[in-house]
Amino acid sequence: MAVLPAASPLFLPHQRLSPSSRPGRCPACRGVAAVAGAPRPAPSRTGGVHGGGGGGAKKSLLSSRRRPRREGLLCLPATEEGVGAAGAASEEGEDGGDDAEYLVREAGWGVRRMGRVGEEMRRVAQVQAEAFHVPVALFDDFFFDFFKAEVLSALIYRVRKSPPDRYACLVAEEAESATQLSQAPYEKIVGVVDCTVQDEGDILKHLQGADEYLYVSGIAVLPSFRRRKVGTALLKACEALGLQWRHRFMVLRAYEDDEGARGLYAKAGYRVVSRDPDWVTWVGRRRRVLMIKELPVHDNLMEQQ
Repeated sequence: MAVLPAASPLFLPHQRLSPSSRPGRCPACRGVAAVAGAPRPAPSRTGGVHGGGGGGAKKSLLSSRRRPRREGLLCLPATEEGVGAAGAASEEGEDGGDDAEYLVREAGWGVRRMGRVGEEMRRVAQVQAEAFHVPVALFDDFFFDFFKAEVLSALIYRVRKSPPDRYACLVAEEAESATQLSQAPYEKIVGVVDCTVQDEGDILKHLQGADEYLYVSGIAVLPSFRRRKVGTALLKACEALGLQWRHRFMVLRAYEDDEGARGLYAKAGYRVVSRDPDWVTWVGRRRRVLMIKELPVHDNLMEQQ
């Protein structure tokens, strides 16, 4: 994950969309999913990244909170027009003032929702690409740029297709830095995480009384900022968002042999509830564990929010 050594890649797999927000998939999204080795997360679902996260789907923790699905929009390529159109589309129907506020401040880092502007989205794609790209012997620069373009295209697709209370990309930046004034806002981003509302039955069976859960994936931190509590700040922001969206359970996946990521999640209060079957290793895949965390909120408090 972000905070973990570069050796622990984490484009977490297996993400499905719930019936309420299941859109069509685009080729670019499928391309990024292939790198993760798991089905492409749909608009409301995002792929995992460095450190721990995977896929699943979700059902409403509060069935009354289901939102009508949005009309499908074509996936735009990672071009100037595509990024601009994604930003414009995502702002429709949103207040727009809350995105600049930090969900969490931790160890000097502030975490907020990603701004829907082209340069910021490109920065997010850069951070995720650096966290997940596997170097190759020949033409590495070419393959990195290609991978980054796919990541950006998938991000544009999710932003355009996902309701604002079903998917959010959170970014971590230095909240108290002497260099802030000399940097553009997007240049301060050092970590990224995706939060998606899901309702996959195989996961819900571990979540007593829940119809949906908030799935955490795509955690990525720039190499030079790892082991500086950026990952901790991102996880706390995910929990803050979960409470804001009235979800009781947080869910993520981590590789079973990734002690660094699992240690980070365990310290944050996540516990292992299941593992991939043994046969996944027979086909060359790394075995994953499913980890959950129940947020300390009662039904009556959730109803009052």
